[in-house]
Formats: sequence, structure tokens, C-alpha cells
Amino acid sequence: MSELRVAKASELIKQEISQMLLYEVKDPRIGFVTITDVTMTKDLREATVYVSIMGKDKEIEDTWEGIQSALPYLRREIGKRVRLRFTPSISFALDKSIDYSEHIQKLLLKVERGETND
Repeated sequence: MSELRVAKASELIKQEISQMLLYEVKDPRIGFVTITDVTMTKDLREATVYVSIMGKDKEIEDTWEGIQSALPYLRREIGKRVRLRFTPSISFALDKSIDYSEHIQKLLLKVERGETND
């Protein structure tokens, strides 16, 4: 497959899953979730959806469980909405990049203020 087709399919799946989680999935466990990226294999049969979850540890755990329980619904809806020969198998991965960037930002602010870690 061309890289352009894979990129377009990834972006379309990202948009559709974001919309479904925001408006259609009614699981009360699902809190503040952001879909940060979707990567697909070149044959478009597998998609990894990277999610960033904000909140405390318990909220993150509950949201993760809610997302995992919604997985069959999300895959079925992707099959209906996205016109591909095969509906890709979907897996979720936790994206920690926002937490990491927040940590770096705090360190930079400490350096700017002249604070040290004694």
C-alpha cells in the first residue's frame, strides 16, 4: 500500500474513534481521553490507537477499562463507517508523551527560577 493511503486511513480512523468516544460511547468510566495518534500496518489490517488519559491513577485505570470494554463496538462501527476491504483489528496503547512533556516543562521552569534539587 502507498504511504499516503495508510496515512489517510489512519487519520480517518483517528477522527471516527474520537467522535465515537466523545458522543456515542456512554460508559461512565470513560473520562478525559485524547486520541493522539493511530498507526496502521501497510496492509491496513491492524491499527494501534494511542490514547492519552488525564486524571488521577484510579480515573486513568477506570477509563482504560472502559475503553477496552468499548473495543468491540468501536471496531464494528469502524467497519461500517470507514470503507476498507478489511476492518482492521484495533488495539489501544497508552501514550505517555503528554505526561513526559509536562515533566520537562516543570524542570525547565525550575531551571528558569534557579531552583535546584537538593
